[in-house]
Amino acid sequence: MASNMPAPEAAFAPGHFGGDAAERTWEEWNPTEESIRPVRGRHRVVKQRGGLARSSTVLGVGVIAAVGAGGIATAQDKPAVSISLPDSIADNLPDAKSLPGVGSLISDDADSEGSEANAAPLTATTTVADNGTAGAGEALRARILQQAEQQRAEADAEAKAAAEKLAAEQAAAAAAEQQSKAEAQAAEEKRKAEEAARAREEAERLAKLAASYALPTSSYTITSTYGESGSMWSSGQHTGLDFAAPTGTPVKAVHGGTIKSAGWSGSYGYRIVLELEDGTEVWYAHLSSMTASAGQKVATGETIGRVGATGNVTGPHLHMEVHTPGGSGLDPMAWLRDKGLTV
Repeated sequence: MASNMPAPEAAFAPGHFGGDAAERTWEEWNPTEESIRPVRGRHRVVKQRGGLARSSTVLGVGVIAAVGAGGIATAQDKPAVSISLPDSIADNLPDAKSLPGVGSLISDDADSEGSEANAAPLTATTTVADNGTAGAGEALRARILQQAEQQRAEADAEAKAAAEKLAAEQAAAAAAEQQSKAEAQAAEEKRKAEEAARAREEAERLAKLAASYALPTSSYTITSTYGESGSMWSSGQHTGLDFAAPTGTPVKAVHGGTIKSAGWSGSYGYRIVLELEDGTEVWYAHLSSMTASAGQKVATGETIGRVGATGNVTGPHLHMEVHTPGGSGLDPMAWLRDKGLTV
């Protein structure tokens, strides 16, 4: 086959491409869309200055890329390399100078305008690549800024949520404290109201008792109290309450009841025993006279006798004793005060 046959060697000289190519007849080669493979990717070819067709521009770019790949910079320092082509290809190769957009690149007479025009695609391609890199960097920068803004927004949202939570907790604590104070104040007011109510009830009770109880005499002076010790009393202690008053001062029933006894009673002199409805006994001793008799019912404040100095005494006075239904002695002063009376 022709592709396996050794190609004849031909010397390559500057300005002479393809041996005796200048003496041969060449057909014009015009690349078309069907014969030219489209350029893909990010690189694009800008419009040539000088009115070159698109097909010529593509061919020129291809040749430049091929030469560049082979190393234009290093080719000047290396010896010429002979290129061998099969006869079927070598005979059909056109003159390099006759190729549109290529002849000006290798011609010695190429002016600066042609060189600038043919160099434009590389510059444009490089510019597009630079613009692509710059666009990628700008996109990365924008993404980083967006992420930073998002993180700042999240941090602000977290700080805001923490501040709102703290404010809510403080408000809840303040509300709880205020509620506790209100409850304590309400409890204190309730306690005071209950105490006031109890005081009113007690006052009403004492008022009722005072209305139904009366002091045994008037114009008196307390000379001896219940439980005092002394040799004047046979038991060694005073068993009642002494109201010193002038002889003849009226003696009254402290409460409504029945005269249990009235008469002489030894060291007590003339004595009256008044039995109340609950069985309590009130003794009136040392009377000068008695106006009530045994079995008589009397009302509160009714006169039943008069102050005297009968029995074992040192002067006129009313000796009053109070005994429970069982016979035990009570403090007459405390008993009278419990009934709402002021002694």
